[in-house]
Amino acid sequence: MAKILHRPAAKTRRPVGPALLDRVSWDDLRIFAVAGKELSLRKAAVALRTSSSTVVRRIERLESILGVRLFDRLPDGVALTAEGRSVLAAAQEMERASLGVRAQLDQEMSRRGLVRCAVTEGLGTFWIVPHLVQFSRANPHTIVDLRCSSQSADVLRMEADVAVQLARPDRPDQVVTRLGRLHIYPFASRNYVETYGLPKSAQEMIRHRLVHQTGPQLDDSPWPRLLGLPDFERLVIACTNASASHFYAVELGLGIGALPTYAMPLGADLVPVDVGFQHHMDIWMTYHLDIRSVKRVAVFIDWLRSLFDAKKFP
Repeated sequence: MAKILHRPAAKTRRPVGPALLDRVSWDDLRIFAVAGKELSLRKAAVALRTSSSTVVRRIERLESILGVRLFDRLPDGVALTAEGRSVLAAAQEMERASLGVRAQLDQEMSRRGLVRCAVTEGLGTFWIVPHLVQFSRANPHTIVDLRCSSQSADVLRMEADVAVQLARPDRPDQVVTRLGRLHIYPFASRNYVETYGLPKSAQEMIRHRLVHQTGPQLDDSPWPRLLGLPDFERLVIACTNASASHFYAVELGLGIGALPTYAMPLGADLVPVDVGFQHHMDIWMTYHLDIRSVKRVAVFIDWLRSLFDAKKFP
């Protein structure tokens, strides 16, 4: 990686004007823009879901075409050179311009168009999808691309038009709105209760079986804190990273599991387990500053807000 960071600016004669623009790849500029925001080639590679060597190679190619060095190396990452700051500003302007073009081309709601929404798997599968019927009837020409994943999407790099997540975004250059609060409570199926009984306290929980969900945006601390067991895993009979698998494992009687309280209206035959366990997580919506200029996306964002209205869905 030192090769790219210590190489002097190119001395060769480089194309100018339209000839230069013809040779510059927008994809290379996009990769550089991510590295410029992260100020770390390794973090940029993680964000782009590619390898560090690919990021280095693409930035090297961009530097060669532009004839300038874009980064300087620091002990804890990289720093933009003066030329790098100028190129980053231009790349960000190109991002905004692309949104402007989309806003102009996607004004007519009577034409087919796409909205991309990234959301955690549980909220997407069990909360948003059941309500999509009403949105689709009101907006029959809008295609909703719902990407359900525990991994957060980067709306600044246009991985999604809007994202709903449990981890609060900390980037200052995006809109962040708290949609509501996800209340989590332990549940067991009636089949489980008939087989193993129902614990009446945290102390009795140590004689029961747990189904546990793990994931990037989930908090693992409530169960150990409640039970006072640093090795609470010995109670776990099954562990999964998928909300659907976790829900069905509890519903089928495999064990007691901590589920969002909206599990009750889903129709599952579940019994609340009152052992003093209460947990909540805030739900956040985030999107690019300029994405509301796209009317179709603005309509979808307003509809998403309505899904988490505490007066309608307490």
